[in-house]
Amino acid sequence: MRLDKFLKISRIIKRRSVAKEVADKGRIQINGNLAKSSSSVKIGDVLRIQFGNRILEVKVEALHESTKKEDAAKMYTLISENRVENFE
Repeated sequence: MRLDKFLKISRIIKRRSVAKEVADKGRIQINGNLAKSSSSVKIGDVLRIQFGNRILEVKVEALHESTKKEDAAKMYTLISENRVENFE
């Protein structure tokens, strides 16, 4: 499954266009490798996503073509969520 589609369906990022933009700016890694929006996501992959000053690490648990809101969180396991302090 494409990375941008997984992020939208799992509701980590609400819109696919936003997921594509974040990925194409180099803010997402799959298993430590820089990922594009078209990168393939598989079960067991670890995603590292940077949203502004937040870094989210999740493990892919399931791939579905569509989900209900309550089932979306079952598609991944949260490994860590950290805030990055801005040093100016």
